[in-house]
Amino acid sequence: MADSVKKVDYFKAMVSNKIGEGAKTLEALKREGVNLLAFSGFPRGKKAQLDFVAKDGAEFRRAARRAGIDITEKKTCFLIQGKDRAGAVAAVAGKLAEAGVGIVALDAVAAGGGRYGAILWVAPKDVGKAAKALGA
Repeated sequence: MADSVKKVDYFKAMVSNKIGEGAKTLEALKREGVNLLAFSGFPRGKKAQLDFVAKDGAEFRRAARRAGIDITEKKTCFLIQGKDRAGAVAAVAGKLAEAGVGIVALDAVAAGGGRYGAILWVAPKDVGKAAKALGA
């Protein structure tokens, strides 16, 4: 089975970099019934950046508004899923390098059951070039 690479919308929220803030945000989205395909969070000084890829972006925006979560306008990243194997992420990175596209960030994980998943960000100016290189 070939990897699936999809160009997807993501939304960013900045929260206080304190214990429990991410959990509180995720719990609020859970109460709203949001199904996330990917999530990433990391510190940025006194704040923490939370990135969300939702199954339904429009519903995510409505749910975030109802929950009082301040999010950015939608942005674009890539959701990658495939058969777990040695070099899976290296192949993705290699395709982008060959196309002259730099990676801004990449999070990948073995998902169990012989599968892996990744979320990949490139500069906004490179989204089209990356989509072409990855077949998204």
